[in-house]
Amino acid sequence: MPEPQKATQDQDKLLEEALQVVKVQSFQMKRSLDGTKLMEGLKHASNMLGELRTSLLSPKAYYELYMAISDELRHLELYLVDEFEKGNKISDLYELVQYAGNIIPRLYLLVTVGTVYIKAKQVPTKDILKDLVEMCRGVQHPLRGLFLRNYLLQSIKRDLPEEVIESKHGSVEDSIDFVLLNFAEMNKLWVRMQHQGHSRDKTQREKERRELRILVGTNLVRLSSLEGVTQETYQKKILPAIMEQIVSCKDPIAQEYLMECIIQVFPDEQHLQTLGQFLDAVGSLHANVNVKNIVISLIERLTAFALRDNGVNIPSNMNLFEIFAQKISDMIKQRKEMPLEDIISLRAALVGLAVKVYADKKEYVDKVFEYTIESLKEKLEETKLDHSKPAARELVSLIKSAVDENDSIMDPLRLPNFVELFPFFVYDMRKELALYLLQNVTDKGTQLDDVELVDKFFSILGPLIKDEEGQDPEEDDEDFSEEQSLVGRYLSLLHSDTPDMLYQIISTCKKQLSQGGPLRVKYTMPPLVFQALKLSARYQALENEDDMWQKKLKKIFTFCHQIITGLVKADYHDLAFRLFLQAALGANKTSFDATESIAYEFMSQAITLYEEEVSDSSAQIKCITLLVGTLEQMSCFGEENYATLATKSAVMSSKLVKKPDQARGVSLCSHVFWSSITLETKGEEQHDGKQVKKCLSKGRKIATSSMDNLVQAAIFVEVLNRCMLYYEWAADEITIEMVNELGRETKEALEKLEEDDEEGKTIKQHFENTLGHIKDIQNGEGEGDRRYQDCNLV
Repeated sequence: MPEPQKATQDQDKLLEEALQVVKVQSFQMKRSLDGTKLMEGLKHASNMLGELRTSLLSPKAYYELYMAISDELRHLELYLVDEFEKGNKISDLYELVQYAGNIIPRLYLLVTVGTVYIKAKQVPTKDILKDLVEMCRGVQHPLRGLFLRNYLLQSIKRDLPEEVIESKHGSVEDSIDFVLLNFAEMNKLWVRMQHQGHSRDKTQREKERRELRILVGTNLVRLSSLEGVTQETYQKKILPAIMEQIVSCKDPIAQEYLMECIIQVFPDEQHLQTLGQFLDAVGSLHANVNVKNIVISLIERLTAFALRDNGVNIPSNMNLFEIFAQKISDMIKQRKEMPLEDIISLRAALVGLAVKVYADKKEYVDKVFEYTIESLKEKLEETKLDHSKPAARELVSLIKSAVDENDSIMDPLRLPNFVELFPFFVYDMRKELALYLLQNVTDKGTQLDDVELVDKFFSILGPLIKDEEGQDPEEDDEDFSEEQSLVGRYLSLLHSDTPDMLYQIISTCKKQLSQGGPLRVKYTMPPLVFQALKLSARYQALENEDDMWQKKLKKIFTFCHQIITGLVKADYHDLAFRLFLQAALGANKTSFDATESIAYEFMSQAITLYEEEVSDSSAQIKCITLLVGTLEQMSCFGEENYATLATKSAVMSSKLVKKPDQARGVSLCSHVFWSSITLETKGEEQHDGKQVKKCLSKGRKIATSSMDNLVQAAIFVEVLNRCMLYYEWAADEITIEMVNELGRETKEALEKLEEDDEEGKTIKQHFENTLGHIKDIQNGEGEGDRRYQDCNLV
């Protein structure tokens, strides 16, 4: 059987035997007391208490035994109280129990009787307290002594005098002296446990001691609940006495627990008055004590206290940040071996204090950053922080705390030392932080409206916007796409109330992002083009306020042209084509001297790019569609330029490789002749019916020459619908005879299709819908002027 399992079974057996004795003796005690046989009852109580003399039980098992006996002693105490109320003297009994044979039963009985003696008020309470606390010195075994003194405290804690003014039975000062002395003795016993037994059992002893710590801490809880304790008493008497015990014991476990206990049990007001005193004591603790946890706990508690009632709880002459900052610096200097992660964690707590309590003093946070950078340089030397180092996690927490505690990243970015923290990380961690901050900015919709802030932010985003040493050469394409899309989202948030400032911001972004290489620019550059086009509209609105507005507009469109040309060089032809058209539409919305020439330049660049780089047939028809749609919206061209572009569109359509694409492209071009608006027409559409008819006729002719029945039928239906559209728009050149002829040819083409062909069914349904439209108008159910009355298709 394994040793730990055997030891556990032995403990269970010993405890069971002891509890059996307690059960028998307690029964005999109660029976004797019920028969008014006090002396016999005390004898059985003494026998029961004799079980607490054992040294064989572990602390956990001893605690179970102690609790069982304590419950039985309550019965004895209640009996004695009844006896006192009947008029019997307690003083004789108090003397009598001191003759018990063994010291453990003797002192437990003495405490029990002493508690009743105090309740009787027959002698001064303070005298009994002194007597009991001194008598307990007779038990110096650490485990037995701890539980005895705990029994003493628990028995009389409700009867301690708490009067401020001295009386016959004492005052709160006597209670303080009693608890402090009991605390000091219990702490000594607790610490002594560490030095018993073999050194190989050190870990087990430490575990057992931690299980018993609450026994010692109970003294501090009782001290904190005493009525009548003034600030002065706590500052000059209670805290110094506690600190003397804590510091002098030189035991890391005791020191760490008791300091934490002080923070938790005493009121915030008392912590404020003794802050320097407490922190000085922290600096004197054992080198193995984790002072970080103690100081952070105190900072968090006082921060919460300061935030209550809008900070009125903090005296105006007390600056918590400066006190903590100075004391922490002193501790770090004293403790040369303090781990870097603990140093950073302390700094992070200071950041939380500064941001929450002293939000108006941003320099405090920067001072923390400065101290942190000094510590990093001293401890790290030439190495970098990676995921394996605890200090890396703490520094990440510090940075995130500075960002999350503020409304946005703008406040930290304004601090000179914030961006200086990031170079201490390896590439992977800098990238993770960059993504975190970028996500924070986009989620909150933070608008960095200053060039300097944007420049700083981009220095943090370095791992995302350019290639750097240490990055993974085989980065996942999907992850890369998500990261760059996030950068693009951020760029769409760029804003400034001042147009000139916004131009400087997007120019700074362009400069930074141009280092990203060809893989990134397709994600990062298009948002800048759209930002510039939005900015052009703002400058247009300032034509009566800014004398330089035209030059600025030209500069913006030059900016767009440079970006799009860069995309062409990076072989993003489709994207560049679309952006050229978008830029042309942006120019069309302005009205200054160079509007037409700039718009024409963008359109011609798009056409040139199409002719030189777009060879895929499916991409070609998409480009034609976009080109026609863009040209149809333009209104800034003169007749000559517009005619050139419109004709070029039609020619390009006619040169498409596939016949269906030719027919669709040419017929689509009819719209640029019908809806054309030029400078000469002053906003009115030209409605060039001849060119419209020419385009439709050419589309019809191409359809006729097609050898594929499905393609031919589909094109006929599309051309027919477009012909009907112009007919309804009252284009004189488009007659009912032309509609009838096209309809007849369409029917003939549809008759050639196979009955079970799914695509053919779709085309036939399209034609049926077209005929239904004609029929509705003929019957007067649709809009129109009944011009289809001569239509013979239905």
